[in-house]
Amino acid sequence: MIVRPRPGLLTLFFVLKGSIILRTWPQLAAVGVLSLIVVAAHRHAPQMVPGINPAPLTLIGIALSVFLSFRNNACYDRWWEARKLWGQMIQSARDIARQTVVLEEGADSPSPERRGILMAVIAFAHAAVGQLRGAPVPGAGPADAILHGAAALVGRLLRQGRLAPVEALALNESLGHLTQALVGCERLANTPLPFAYTLLLHRTAYLFCFLLPFGLADMLGWSAPLAAMLVAYTFFGLDALGEELEEPFGLMPNNLPIAAYATLIEIHLRSAMGETDLPPMPVPRDFVLT
Repeated sequence: MIVRPRPGLLTLFFVLKGSIILRTWPQLAAVGVLSLIVVAAHRHAPQMVPGINPAPLTLIGIALSVFLSFRNNACYDRWWEARKLWGQMIQSARDIARQTVVLEEGADSPSPERRGILMAVIAFAHAAVGQLRGAPVPGAGPADAILHGAAALVGRLLRQGRLAPVEALALNESLGHLTQALVGCERLANTPLPFAYTLLLHRTAYLFCFLLPFGLADMLGWSAPLAAMLVAYTFFGLDALGEELEEPFGLMPNNLPIAAYATLIEIHLRSAMGETDLPPMPVPRDFVLT
């Protein structure tokens, strides 16, 4: 995720990190070259390359804008829901840190049972990152299996009388909230938007941007390539941005920094156990937090 101050007026047009232009420049270059060819051909052989009425293109552009807005809203909803689910994970992990204080017996170091539960939550967070990004953490099992182990430990402590029934219930509810958040993230990761939407949008955007120079050649002349590229930048940029937001757990600049979220969980839980040798706080590198 891009983490940086808002650029000023002088740097606004030169910021590349996080800008969607890095993904769309081949399409923009193609539209610009095509526009130059169309304008030159229209100037030298208007009977072979006639201009077209821009009114139909205006209607197509309006329809395309509405459709882009619908798709980008759907993609942003997925991104925002993923952020809320990870917020739920962070909250539940902190709840577990508080709920396991009852296992302490006044010693300077945490009890093995409390440490076992909190370390399981830390392992769960990191395993969830690897699971959602398709890169499992070496030596760690599935994230849900880690929570099963933590729940089994809670059950054993309940049978031993180390936990009261209400305390075990609260811990199991918090573990259940972690599971619910993981299931929600898996649903987002495994259920993309219907392919028909993406296909229709790609086809319409390319068709519109490649026809646009023919409608601008008469009106703008040699300025038509610049105008066509500006329009193409908007449509292709929104399309590419929607693709990034549709998969919120990836490694693109505008995806969620779920590895940083997992590290925050680890820092908080290790701190709750009294540890001082903590992992460094996540910081953005070149304005990107992963």
